[in-house]
Amino acid sequence: MSITLITRDDFRILSVLSDLGGEAIVRDVASKLGVDASALMRRLAELERKGLLSLSKIIYKKYVITDEGRRYGEIGLPEERLLRLVEGRTSFTGLKRRALDIGMSENEFKIALTHLSRNNIISIRKGIVELTEGAHLASFNETRRLLRSLLRMISTEGEMMEEAIPAELRSALREATRRKLLRTRQESLIKVKLQRDPQALLSQGMLKIAEMVTSLTPELLASGKWREVIIKPFELTTEVPVVYPGRKHPYLEFLDQIRDILISMGFVEARGPHVELEFWNFDVLFQAQDHPAREIHDTFFLKYPAEGEVKDEMLVQRVKMTHENGWITGSRGWGYRWDPRRAFRLILRTQTTSVSVRTLYQVKNEVVKVFSLDRVFRPEALDATHSMEFYQCEGIVSGPDLTFRHLLGFLKEFARRLGLERVKFKPAYFPFTEPSVEGFVYHKKLGWIEALPGGMFRPEVLAPLGVTNRVLAWGIGIDRLAMVVLGIDDIRDLFSPRLDLLRSKPVKILPVFRGGGADALSRG
Repeated sequence: MSITLITRDDFRILSVLSDLGGEAIVRDVASKLGVDASALMRRLAELERKGLLSLSKIIYKKYVITDEGRRYGEIGLPEERLLRLVEGRTSFTGLKRRALDIGMSENEFKIALTHLSRNNIISIRKGIVELTEGAHLASFNETRRLLRSLLRMISTEGEMMEEAIPAELRSALREATRRKLLRTRQESLIKVKLQRDPQALLSQGMLKIAEMVTSLTPELLASGKWREVIIKPFELTTEVPVVYPGRKHPYLEFLDQIRDILISMGFVEARGPHVELEFWNFDVLFQAQDHPAREIHDTFFLKYPAEGEVKDEMLVQRVKMTHENGWITGSRGWGYRWDPRRAFRLILRTQTTSVSVRTLYQVKNEVVKVFSLDRVFRPEALDATHSMEFYQCEGIVSGPDLTFRHLLGFLKEFARRLGLERVKFKPAYFPFTEPSVEGFVYHKKLGWIEALPGGMFRPEVLAPLGVTNRVLAWGIGIDRLAMVVLGIDDIRDLFSPRLDLLRSKPVKILPVFRGGGADALSRG
């Protein structure tokens, strides 16, 4: 005789089911036990496996009243209300007017006509409405009464199963659902049924209550008690859940690693204000006041406060003369009357080069290597490669013996440390550097992307600041570089909150370079 082992909780489930008559809906069993029905299902499945009960699914159809059906149940069906207005021969227009006067809508009037005509209750000829000879009014009124009674009953109950609807009203169900006065809703329920009486099995010794253990210990094996307990089975094929610990956004991690690279190359980070004067953002950089980039379509202007000031009047005068006639730089300048009011307007900076010229103004002819990694703002149309707010990585190197080859050497070394395999350069023009270069990096989907601009600051920039050193400058489109390194083809994804995208990026984004990292400025 085989003995079935079950836990005390399992025996309680069987006892409750026995008290419910041996057959019940799972949610009723769960309610009696005071547990959630979903939590009970695993134990019921185990008891079914042991042959103590069976599970089956039952699908119930319920009828739910619609707003239209509730209205008709309260005030009557449109055809009933309209029929009361038909007296002998009635003009169609007169009948319609009287129907609207008692509160029928245009749509309800059409519905009423349709059902009265379809059931051969009325006829309409040459604009005259009259009752049809031999109309089965008694039968028609009875079917309307049953339909209205059905609507009122379900409106009161909220919803009803077909089995709960009185037999004489079920004949109206088909028309009510066809007219969308009722809608049907299916509900799936799990029914559980006892296969054998648990008390009888217990008294016969065929059922035994035992303790469940989750681990097989040496003590259980040595004592032989493992035969008297229920060992919870383990599913060894189940995959271990993936744990996603907290981390920085991959783009912020990329920016931190960019800082580490530049600091390892001897640069010091500098910062400047987001709200900047046109003077530092454009004028000191010898960008003409009528340059298109300074228009409202390319720059965000502040409404309040709209202007700032520069306390060094001598610097302002030197910049003014450089713009107007070149001052002592050997240039002819731009040949216009420089407007200080325009220079002192406040904007959201369009480039971090303003940080570089502020730094040069402070250090003058010291040998420095400075970078800035911060946000800039331009009213761009948002698309896959442009954004109105983005990061820019920009910097300068100032010294007496620097050449354009040092700049190219830095850009190549910087690209190498980023792990960029395809980089190319071509001559370029910028208002404040000469000579200038534009570096392109290759994106697997978008092709060549402009991302590494640079050049040597012109005398028109350096002389007003009191700098006689040579200064190489670069302003990297760091967002575009990030797209290449992170394998992203839409710049908007750099700020994405999508968890699948964030989790797919490696924690160590950039390769680690050891050796071969000599100062790029000495590599030429």
